[in-house]
Amino acid sequence: MIAGCSKAKQAPARVVPVVAETADQKNVPLQVKAIGNVEAYNTVTIKSQVNGEISEVHFREGQDVKQGKLLFRIDPRPFESTLRQAESTLARDRAQAKNAQEESKRYAALAGKGFVSVQEYDRARTNADALDAVVKADEAAAENARLQLEYTSIKAPIDGQTGAITIQKGNVVKANDLSLVTINQIAPIYVTFAVPEQDLANIKRFQASGDLHVEASMPQANKKPVKGSLTFIDNKVNTSTGTITLKATFANQDRALWPGQFVDVVLTLTTEKNRVVVPSPAVQTGQQGQYVYVIKDDMTADLRVITAGRSYGEWTIVDKGIAAGEKVVTDGQLRITPGVKVEIKNSTPKQDPTTEAQSTQSKTEKIPEAQALKNK
Repeated sequence: MIAGCSKAKQAPARVVPVVAETADQKNVPLQVKAIGNVEAYNTVTIKSQVNGEISEVHFREGQDVKQGKLLFRIDPRPFESTLRQAESTLARDRAQAKNAQEESKRYAALAGKGFVSVQEYDRARTNADALDAVVKADEAAAENARLQLEYTSIKAPIDGQTGAITIQKGNVVKANDLSLVTINQIAPIYVTFAVPEQDLANIKRFQASGDLHVEASMPQANKKPVKGSLTFIDNKVNTSTGTITLKATFANQDRALWPGQFVDVVLTLTTEKNRVVVPSPAVQTGQQGQYVYVIKDDMTADLRVITAGRSYGEWTIVDKGIAAGEKVVTDGQLRITPGVKVEIKNSTPKQDPTTEAQSTQSKTEKIPEAQALKNK
């Protein structure tokens, strides 16, 4: 009788509520993440190559310009005068040189017949050669004057976007002195970033198989990442930081990237196929190493030692110890022990605020209708 009462009063088995998820099988990209800095594809600082007064400005600050676009014009009148003077001197000396050549020919004929001495012929020939040399010097002077005149028209050397104009119309500039404006080529554009030297071997190995894709995204910006490709690996490792500098090139046709800004960079090396993954909160660390609690078919918890790999987002790759489809505990591990009964108590997903608002509005609209029917 006493034994029966004791058996009737035996406490039921303890059941522990837990949160659980299912181990999955995914294609997981192998990625390197870094902070990058956007740089212009080309940067040109425009300076005057001659002295003079700026007479015209042919663009606006921040304007896109094409290669060959006229930007500034320096007063050309002094250079036109110099060119005319050089051309006049050249014409005079050419006439003198031509006359000296004719005279040298006549002296050659007379010297052959003995009518003039050899010394007189040599003097005439030397004079003709000297005047030829003067003509060549005049041609060089005229070409230089023509070039100086061309320098009074300052044109864009590349396609790009102009910055602030530092010197306006009416100012006098000196050759190679102050910057007039800076042009940045931003389509395409570079993103420079540094990665640990430990990643260099993998980067070079996977780059040998094809182009490596790079994504850049702006922090706190609700935009899709911009896609580009890796185009440069520095030829040395920075010994002070243990990193190596890389560059990625982006088409940037929509001008999403801007020189000088910082971006989050993700370099994808490859994609590993059919890897077993579990939610990262399921992985615990104990005396035996890393482990997870697996929920068996009889709803008991089984401690499973695993070999965990790298993390990807909210998932951890499991190299050994668990198979896809098994349920693992993601919350409540501290309350359970191997073999204990568990009950899955996953929280229900929160209702979308938009749906909830529409539901509330629908209920509000039905109240007057119900009240009207009640009054009838």
